[in-house]
Amino acid sequence: MNQASGPTLSFAEAFDLPLAVDLRTAARAFGMCPATAYKLIRLGRFPCTVLRVGRRYRIPTADMLRALGIEERPVYADVALEAEGDHGSQQYHAAHPEMEVHT
Repeated sequence: MNQASGPTLSFAEAFDLPLAVDLRTAARAFGMCPATAYKLIRLGRFPCTVLRVGRRYRIPTADMLRALGIEERPVYADVALEAEGDHGSQQYHAAHPEMEVHT
């Protein structure tokens, strides 16, 4: 087991990210600890584009999602949650009944 900082990102969390994320968030998305992420950057082998902004690293979210094999954003994030087996869509529908998906 690795020392990733928190559990791996869910689809809903990934699709709710800003245009660029910090290195800890990117490391979490790839299921690695921040130390491994820094090492891969030093070696030039991080799996996606890394931007250096001052003393910090920023990772463009679109590049990160592509590297994770996620090319397109689903129409409804709660559909992705259901595919994941997460119960977040039930909580979402309770809070937003107007967004009910009818099948």
